[in-house]
Amino acid sequence: MRVISVNLNGIRSACNKGFFDWLAKQNADIICLQELKAQASDLTSDMLAPSGYHGYFHYAEKKGYSGVGIYCRHTPESILAGLNMPEFDCEGRYIEARFGNLSVVSLYLPSGSSGEERQMIKFKFMAAFMPHMRELYASGREILLCGDWNIAHTEKDLKNWRGNRKNSGFLPEERAWLTELFSTVGFIDVFRQLHPELEAYTWWSNRGRAWEKNIGWRIDYHIATPGIAHTARSTSIFMDQRFSDHAPLTIDYDFSLDVSGTSDQTAKPGSTTLET
Repeated sequence: MRVISVNLNGIRSACNKGFFDWLAKQNADIICLQELKAQASDLTSDMLAPSGYHGYFHYAEKKGYSGVGIYCRHTPESILAGLNMPEFDCEGRYIEARFGNLSVVSLYLPSGSSGEERQMIKFKFMAAFMPHMRELYASGREILLCGDWNIAHTEKDLKNWRGNRKNSGFLPEERAWLTELFSTVGFIDVFRQLHPELEAYTWWSNRGRAWEKNIGWRIDYHIATPGIAHTARSTSIFMDQRFSDHAPLTIDYDFSLDVSGTSDQTAKPGSTTLET
């Protein structure tokens, strides 16, 4: 099973930069999208359901902002859009597709980089989301959460860590929250499991030639329960072409997707779209 996670920083912008041409060649089973910056009416039929895929989305109420989605080769048994937390669901940050005993989530955790107010919202989301993560882990299901978590966990996960210790995305409270998720709750950072020491990044600022100099942050993750995490065999961060300020993160799993009772037919454009 091949799963890709990518923050598009605008699905229409990424489309114009060749994202869907690239995606058609990846042979992925599931693609988790973040930061759509669009509503259903803004998307073409190919964006709503690329050839061979069904598309499911949770849009932000605010136009041109946030939003998450999932493309799947097979029809999920069910889709959960949102967390039943109106304050955060209006921003389109969570969508979950269920296949048998597996849940795949596309997540876009809030950023606090624009100022203190948004950082407080980020902390509030983290506090509300941790009990949900504990419930997912305790459910007995295999869970795979892919997305932009807007936190670099360790010093290996950003180039200039010394200068960012007081900045959103590398604050001690944020890093401790991820440590709790891994060390106490039991989830696994799949990339780091495969590459314990590798310094690799998934996001680069548009300032100061950060992309050219590879001065980046690893803030996009596959985070999983041990059962599926331990089937991960290979991972890659695609940097040969730039679709947004993030790079696609691909991981291959020796995990059989339970698609009993589902169809791998191409969805009719827009017919599988979910809105807030």
